[in-house]
Amino acid sequence: MPERAAKLILHVDMDAFFASVEQRDRPECRGLPVVIGAFPGKRGVASTCSYEARAYGIRSAMPIAEAYRRCPDALFLKPDMPRYSEASRLVMAALGSISPIVEQVSVDEAYLDITGLDRLFGSPEAIAHQVKVAVWDATALTCSVGVGSNRLIAKLASEHNKPNGTTIVLPDQVADFLDPMPVSNLRGVGPKTVKIVQRLGIRSIKELKAYTLESLQQFFGEKMAGSLYRQSRGLASDQIGERAERVSISKETTFNEDVTDIRLLRSTLRRLCSDVGQSLRREDLKGQVVSIKIRLPGFETHTRQRRLALADDLDSTFFTVAWDLFQASGFMGKPIRLIGIGISDWGDNSGANLDLFAGDSETGQDRRLYHMLDEASDKFGKGALSLGLPDKKAKE
Repeated sequence: MPERAAKLILHVDMDAFFASVEQRDRPECRGLPVVIGAFPGKRGVASTCSYEARAYGIRSAMPIAEAYRRCPDALFLKPDMPRYSEASRLVMAALGSISPIVEQVSVDEAYLDITGLDRLFGSPEAIAHQVKVAVWDATALTCSVGVGSNRLIAKLASEHNKPNGTTIVLPDQVADFLDPMPVSNLRGVGPKTVKIVQRLGIRSIKELKAYTLESLQQFFGEKMAGSLYRQSRGLASDQIGERAERVSISKETTFNEDVTDIRLLRSTLRRLCSDVGQSLRREDLKGQVVSIKIRLPGFETHTRQRRLALADDLDSTFFTVAWDLFQASGFMGKPIRLIGIGISDWGDNSGANLDLFAGDSETGQDRRLYHMLDEASDKFGKGALSLGLPDKKAKE
């Protein structure tokens, strides 16, 4: 019986993806610090930035005000998600030409199972090179690639030599690869864990590995201790497949200035409900739990939710419930920094809906109108047409 091939996982991470798309498409941005996010003077954070901007210490999720302070000469651009999504689609199609098993984990990252592909492409280095060539030919964008025996090692390898890097870590090289790294490189390690690590005098993964599982549990708790113990030894899943189904769809808006205007809050919530409804219909989903998110000045955040009797995908249903929740929240008239809507708990209710709405011409008409609106948005762009959301009673 032939020996089973050792599992090999490849991780692809696009280099400064949004900023790289802008630099590719806008010659005036090339070679300059580019920050994608809000404009200076507005609320918001940097979504991503070019490597030229990173030289100034700008990082993803940094407040725009801080990014501007560090580099006032940077080019600040608003995100163009349709363009980024199209580039992402091309990237994933290119990856699919290399391996039949591709798991997209974000707009700019994916895992590939490359086990056994040596018969087609050669060594792991040759496969990594083929991946980078395929991505470049499809998009004129660079990516960093890591290869390892599992998801953890492949991910850390792709981060090891960015941008446009390639790092191969074979099974017998895992310890040499991990040991010198800081513990902060491991997955799920946040500031709280880093403080404990520093207090213990642990400077590297090799030093972390010297602790027993029981001793780690005393300092970090059972769950985090188990994660640190396994990761420090390079143990992780090597399973690659389709991404798990998302458990919710949500949209939110952060205002440039705190808002008390009820009309503005109401219209914003209407728009967010329309965005969420369109996303659900596009993915053929219906949700039964409607949630709103309210953030006050100082980042004080509150949520409210209500369950519908039947799962739905209509904007009007979501808005009616969401507005009722907001009115009952106790925050009417108070300054609002952020407002958002989320839908979860999927169900189709196919049989129930057929019986309930067989003679309901109003609901049937609404559903046809929403699908017409979705088609118009797909063809002519978001916002080309809009449909009013009547304040009718929700199906609770």
